[in-house]
Parts: sequence; C-alpha cells; structure tokens
Amino acid sequence: MATRHTRIVERALTRLKLRQLRLLVAVGQHGSIQNAAHDLNISQPAATKMIQDLEVDFEVKLFDRTNRGVVPTVFGESLIRHGKLIFAQVSNAAQELDDLNEGNSGRVVVGTLLAASPSLLPMAIELLLEDRPKVAIKIVEGTNEVLMPGLLSGEIDMVVGRLPSHRHRENITQEKFFDERVLAVVGTQHPLAQRSNVSFEQLKPFGWLLPPVETTLRRQTDQFFVRQDQYTPRTAIESVSYLANRSLLRSHDFVGLMPAHVAALDIDSGLLAPVDWVVPFGAGPVGVSYRGKQSLSPAGSALLKSLHAASGDIECSQPRA
Repeated sequence: MATRHTRIVERALTRLKLRQLRLLVAVGQHGSIQNAAHDLNISQPAATKMIQDLEVDFEVKLFDRTNRGVVPTVFGESLIRHGKLIFAQVSNAAQELDDLNEGNSGRVVVGTLLAASPSLLPMAIELLLEDRPKVAIKIVEGTNEVLMPGLLSGEIDMVVGRLPSHRHRENITQEKFFDERVLAVVGTQHPLAQRSNVSFEQLKPFGWLLPPVETTLRRQTDQFFVRQDQYTPRTAIESVSYLANRSLLRSHDFVGLMPAHVAALDIDSGLLAPVDWVVPFGAGPVGVSYRGKQSLSPAGSALLKSLHAASGDIECSQPRA
C-alpha cells in the first residue's frame, strides 16, 4: 500500500505544473488570488481552481482566507519556499548554459559578510580564476539577515563570513575555516592609539562605530555595555561599510570593532591602530554556508575548494592587539 509521501510525490511528478507554482508564489507575494491571477494573466476562477488542485494533490490547506485577503498556512509557506527554490534553480541553469555558450566556465553567486570581504574571499577568487579564468562571479554583500534568505531561496550559492549562531542553521551546511577574534581599532591620531594596557574606563569617553543591530557581534556588544553600568556611548554610528568606517576612524576619535584579519592590512600599513584592550566578546567561527554539495555547480564546488585553500593562509596571520 502506497504511503502518503509516495502518493504526493507521484502526483507531483505526473501532475504538477510550473504554472501552478508560479501562481502559488504570486499569491504569497500579493496576499490575493485575484491580484496574483491578474499578474499572471489568468482568470480568478481558473486561479482558484489551480490552488484547489494543489491542495488536493498535496493533501494540505495552503491558504487561510481573511478580511484582507489570503494568508499562507505553514504548509503554504513551505511549498512557496520550495517553489522559489525551484524557479531559482531553473534560472541558475539557464544562466549557466548561457555562460557556457559564451565561453565562460560556469557561474557562482557568493554572499559575503565583513569577515570575508578584505582577504578571504578575494584570495579564494584569485585561486579560482587561476583554474577557471572565464568563470562568471557575482558578489553580494550584506549581513546574515539579508544573505541567508537568498541562500535558502537559491538566489545565492554560498555565504562566506561569520557563521550564523542560531536562526539560519536549518536546511544549510556549514563548514568552519577558523576562529577569529575581534579587535578594538582606532585611527593613528587617536589618543589611545599608542597607549598600553588600555581599560574600558579609558574607552568610555569616545564615540563608537557599531555593527548593525541584527548581527551577533552587535548583540554581544550591547550586552557588554549593559554589564558596564548601563554604559551608553556619547556617539554611536551603526555601519556595515568598511570603507566608511575606516574613513571615520581616521578623521574622528571613534573606536571601532572589527574582526582581526579584516583590520590586519590597514594596521600593517599604518592606516589604523589596534587598541591595547582585549575585547571580552565577539570571538567566533568564520566559514562558509551553503545548501549542500549537491546544490553546487562545478564552479561553486571549485570556489568552495579555493575557500578552503585560502583560509589556511589566513588562519595564521591574524594580528595581535
């Protein structure tokens, strides 16, 4: 006797149409069957019938009706997510075929966080280009909150940088490259730039450049500030832009928090200076997140290999405060 899972898979393989999935995703986006039907140029009765057929085939209720339209159930949200992934894979396949037709050796879309931007990812790309000089590479910068949904939906092949601690671990594979410390850094003109054995009391009078509120490092920073008698910086600038942060540190007496190897090049070149204060939080794993090796194209697998090679050189080069 066929199991429920077997029945559903058989129906999906024999009856499911991409047009149904397009409608499903559109209804989720619009919150309205009527608007989704108009968007796809089909009649509302036909759209309603298509949704009903999906519910029969998958044996679940996909949407709840409300006064303001329709809202996906947990089953609807799950199927919408898988539908987006299917369309992303189709788009990726078409793009890869187009790249191959133009003589490129594949395509890879990589998300990067601050911890990977200055050295790890550029070094890995350099290694990749030695092996695949015509590979097409797209780099998307952001925080985990921005990049991980793109990874899960298939728009991004992998995300490189600080590994997410909790919320994004489901349905992804993580590989750790190394653990990294966080440094407090300042401009070379800062009063504490050459001071030894700096205490947090000495840091309090200055303004701070802080990571975005949705990041793990910011949460750890805020928790530390609370433990320091509810300390509030007199000036607090929230920024994920390394170039802006470096410029502000060099023109103002601010204190910034950066992963050690991110600041290494500017410290070595004399543009920034490490504060002689051991940051009591922020250490964490740097690595790569992806949806499993079966999801990677040949170009993606080659970049993963290059990341492993590049990380070995970086692990031993982190500066000490």
